[in-house]
Amino acid sequence: MNIWIAVAVTAVGCYAVKLAGLLVPAGVLERPLVRRLAALLPVALLAALTAQQTFGDGHTLVLNARAAGLGAAAVALVLRAPFLVVVAAAVLVTAGVRALGG
Repeated sequence: MNIWIAVAVTAVGCYAVKLAGLLVPAGVLERPLVRRLAALLPVALLAALTAQQTFGDGHTLVLNARAAGLGAAAVALVLRAPFLVVVAAAVLVTAGVRALGG
């Protein structure tokens, strides 16, 4: 399959999804269940992406420096650190574990 065909099909698909979202009646969007799902869906997607990028390499489950960095970020979040401190902790721990050969 030509790469440009794949890009075009993906672009049309993304446009169709956005258009479908605009065509949903306002009454449907005001239902409590839909509001709750709309509030929780981004969190669930972000958690799934984080887990996949941290613990997977495409074929197997891995525990490496990324997992240590995520753990450091989680500890910083529990301690209510500012966002930049959370990111810095994750970066420093990940770099430290990689420097030590992990």
